[in-house]
Parts: sequence; structure tokens; C-alpha cells
Amino acid sequence: MQQRQWRRLNGSIIKTSIEDEVRSMLIKEREHGNHIKVCIGTDSQVKNRETEFATVIVFVRKGKGAFMYIHNETTQRKMPIKERMLDEVSRSIDVAYSLCKLFIAFNVDMEIHADINTNPNFKSNSALKDAMGYIMGMGFAFKAKPHAFASSQCADRMVH
Repeated sequence: MQQRQWRRLNGSIIKTSIEDEVRSMLIKEREHGNHIKVCIGTDSQVKNRETEFATVIVFVRKGKGAFMYIHNETTQRKMPIKERMLDEVSRSIDVAYSLCKLFIAFNVDMEIHADINTNPNFKSNSALKDAMGYIMGMGFAFKAKPHAFASSQCADRMVH
């Protein structure tokens, strides 16, 4: 996986690889006795000819709040909504796949959240079955709207 620029919510840049950052954070959280669940999601926004993607890794501390890491990327490609929804899912799967060995080693539950509406009246719904099959076919747990807070709330706030 190519080296991506990740940051914290406060804007501080992660100077090591995201894998090293997550490993050291999981060790620290375990030492503090926190039970962690991870939710990974991506959202995008189209502006003129650009599409900006924000991918987030949300760490939920059971009963003690949450924190996240963020990666933004912009592309010049114009794509239909279904393709864009599946691109979002693909970005989340790439991150999940690169970190899943760590999550298994630390016994951390992980879900991929898709910013896709389960209501057929919404355009994004056209990608629901494909996205669900893609995510579950890779062996990951899947959540869609309204239960996909990592993509529909967290990542949504990170696209400008």
C-alpha cells in the first residue's frame, strides 16, 4: 500500500506509518484497560471537476469516547454515483486490509462503514448490494446508513 498522509482530528500529522501508529496506540489503550472497536469509513464530495475523499479510522473506547485518524485525497476523475460509492468502499477496504493483522493480533473487532443508504429512494442505494458483497466477501463486517457513523458522520465532516 502506498504511504498515505494521515492526521489526527486536531490536525497533527502522523509521522510514522499508520500501521506503526495504530500498533503503538493499541498497546497504550490495552495498558489503560480500554476495550477498543474499530470502524473504518470513507465519504466523498464532488466539487466542480474534483472529487475529494476522506477516509477515517475511528477507535471507539467502550464507555470512554472515541478518537480517529483521517486521510484526505482528491481526484480529478468524474464518476457516476455508483462508481463513486464503490470507490469509497474500496478505499476503506484497502485501509482495513492493511491493518487487519494488527486488529486480529490485538483481538479488536472491526467494521467497515459504507456511506450508502439502505432506502431505495436514494441514489446511493444502487451500490448497496455490490458494496455489501465486496466488504463481506473480503471477510469484514459491514454497516450501511443509518448505522454507518464512521462514513456518514465522521468522514462526512472531513471532506471540505
